[in-house]
Amino acid sequence: MTAKPAINSLPINPAPKNAWFASLSLEFSFTSTGTQLTRTQRNGPLSVQKAFYPEGVDCAHIYLLHPPAGIVSGDELNINIKLNRQAHSLITTPGANRFYRARTNLTIGDPKQVQHLDIILNHQAKCENFPLETIVYEGADGFNTVDVHFKSDSAYLGWDITCLGLPLSNQPFKYGNYSQLNRIYCENTLIYHDRISIKPSNGVHQHIAGLNSHSVFATFLAYAPAGLLSDADNKALVAQLRDCMVEENAEEKVSISQIRQLLVIRYLGEHSEECKALFIKLWQKIRPVYLEKPANIPRIWHT
Repeated sequence: MTAKPAINSLPINPAPKNAWFASLSLEFSFTSTGTQLTRTQRNGPLSVQKAFYPEGVDCAHIYLLHPPAGIVSGDELNINIKLNRQAHSLITTPGANRFYRARTNLTIGDPKQVQHLDIILNHQAKCENFPLETIVYEGADGFNTVDVHFKSDSAYLGWDITCLGLPLSNQPFKYGNYSQLNRIYCENTLIYHDRISIKPSNGVHQHIAGLNSHSVFATFLAYAPAGLLSDADNKALVAQLRDCMVEENAEEKVSISQIRQLLVIRYLGEHSEECKALFIKLWQKIRPVYLEKPANIPRIWHT
């Protein structure tokens, strides 16, 4: 595997005209006063406020801020998050991310719109990555990647929720390009690789073996520290989560499976708010088991 650049030495190339390159690096450390945001490096509009501690000093809540609130042609956003030994952070956003319609006049720059998130967890670190939904406007040309690297004794819970177009506003996603790539590495070994590429030429959006014309798709991934749960415990938890979705009449929209100790939950439907509500219900059951803490909903989700 290609070595990752150090968190404090992110290369930033000069942005071409009409492009906006931005990066944000965060490093969390567990200290005598709990989890602290010990290093921040930023270029461009990406930023964070101070860490919040609604559930005590052990877990730092962070809101990723992107004032432009969207990605246009030529933009490239790179977010790097590192959690040192025993650190615990919950990361979310105050609003939806957006991939806007790409430029059609190629004389003003590359139409591609890129966002990359790289999360690194050291031993016994815990990370919860819960951004609000990503809206992909008709005509976008976007590529979104999430890479997570952790140790076998660390824990990760994270989701991504993607909305194609704005069908409720009579703006469906009829054309455009969008790729979503999720990769999970444990002890430098790739244990999960999932990519969806939506473009007019492949029909993935409409095909019954693809999204079957649904406008919202999402993935919730969760990894418990090795040895925390037995095989029987894992099977019991999966059964409990499936029963929860049956109670919510969502068993046809949500699938739940486990791959190499990684819990993989998928949603396919029409409503991002419904998806988030279902994922929160599942998180409220997973978190006490995986992190030995009750779920504490970020206040910003209520605003």
